[in-house]
Amino acid sequence: MALAGAPAAYGDETIPDLVVGGVAPVSGLRPGDGIDVRATVANKGTVAAEKVWVAYSVTRGLDFAQVPSNCQVQHVRPYDEMPERWTAVCAFDQAVAPGAVYTTDRPLRVTALDRALNDELRLRVESGDPGADDNGSDPVAGTAPPVKLVAADAGGVGSARIVDVPVTTVNTADYQVTGAALRGSVGDTVTMKVKFTNAGPAWVWPREGDKAVRVMVTPPPGTSVVKRGTFCRAEGGVYVCGMRSLYEGSGETYTFDLRIDKRVPGAKGSIALSTEARPFDPDKANDQADITLDVVGGGSSGSAGGSDGSGGSDGSVGGSTSGTNGSTGGTGGSTGTSPSGSDGGSSSTVTGGTASGGTTSGGNLAETGSSALPAAGVAAAAVAMGAGVLLVQRRRRAQRPD
Repeated sequence: MALAGAPAAYGDETIPDLVVGGVAPVSGLRPGDGIDVRATVANKGTVAAEKVWVAYSVTRGLDFAQVPSNCQVQHVRPYDEMPERWTAVCAFDQAVAPGAVYTTDRPLRVTALDRALNDELRLRVESGDPGADDNGSDPVAGTAPPVKLVAADAGGVGSARIVDVPVTTVNTADYQVTGAALRGSVGDTVTMKVKFTNAGPAWVWPREGDKAVRVMVTPPPGTSVVKRGTFCRAEGGVYVCGMRSLYEGSGETYTFDLRIDKRVPGAKGSIALSTEARPFDPDKANDQADITLDVVGGGSSGSAGGSDGSGGSDGSVGGSTSGTNGSTGGTGGSTGTSPSGSDGGSSSTVTGGTASGGTTSGGNLAETGSSALPAAGVAAAAVAMGAGVLLVQRRRRAQRPD
C-alpha cells in the first residue's frame, strides 16, 4: 500500500489534519466480483473540520456499483503519469472534532470489470471542497441514498490524507504480433507493416518496477531500412519498438520502408516480443511471426540508398466512456508511409498488418536491416527519441490540491 501524507496545511495548525484509512490491498478477485469499501476518517489536528469530503478513485478495470446522491462522479482522462480513472467525491456536512474517528455508515461497492487485472483504488480526504478535475468530464450526482459518517473506534485509523490500494484480479491479456509477406525486385523500395496487439481481455497497467515489454523487429536479410517505424530505434540489425497503449484491443502498427539490395534465398526476418516475464499472458504461440521476402526477377544492386526516418509523431491514447465506467479505451492517431528512396526503384506491395496509430516521417540516412550498425545521425535521432517504450512505469505520487 502506497501512502502519501501531508501535515496540517504544511505546518499551519489552524486547519484540521485529516487522515483516511480502512482499506487493505485486495487480490484474487475475478471479473464480476466486488469489494465493499468503507472509508475511515480521523482528525489528528487541533482544529475541528466543519465539513469533510472523501474521494474514491478507481482505475479503468474497476467500477462503482452504486453511487450515493451526495457524491459526484467524474471520468478523468490519463495525465501526469496517472492512468485513466473514475472518481466519486462525496461531501459530508458533518463536523469532525480533533481526535474524533468516523466511518461511513455503509460501504461503497466497487466491482471488477472484464478488463480488470492490475488496478488501484485511491482514497483521499479533504476539509475543503476539492472541486472537479480539470481533465475530467462534467461531474454527475449519484442516485443511491446518501451516505453518512458515523462514530467509530480507532482501529481503522489511517496515517495519511491519501491512500493508494492495489486491487489485483485473476485475468489474462494476450500480447500478440503479426508479421508480413513482402514481394519486389532488386532495387525496389517496399513498405513493410508489422503489428503488436493486446488482444485482451484485460488491460495492462504496469506496476512500479515491472519491466516494459518491447517489440523486436528484424528485417529480412538483403534489405536496407530506408525509413523505420514510429517508436522504433535501431540496435544493430534489430529494431526495438515500443507502444502507446496496453488497453485491451489496442495495437501499434510499425511501418518500415525497405530497399531490396540483393536476392537472398529464403530471406526471412521476424517480429517478436521481448522476453520479460508476463505471467498474465500464458499463450506464447503468437509472440513471434515471420517477415518473408519474395524477390522476383534477377540480379543484385550496388550500395544501398535512400533515407532513414527518425520516427515521427505519435497519436494520443484515446477512447471514450459512457455512464460510470463503461466502454473500453484505445489508441488514436493514424499511420502513413512516405517512401523516399533515392535509388529510383518502384514501390511494391506488402501483406500483413493493418495501419493504426502514429505517423512516420523521413530522414536522411540509410540503415542495413540485416547486420549493419546505424549511422551516427540515426543513432542521435534514436537517442533523442528515447527508449521508444512510451508506457513508462507510473510513479505513485500524491496529488495535493492548491
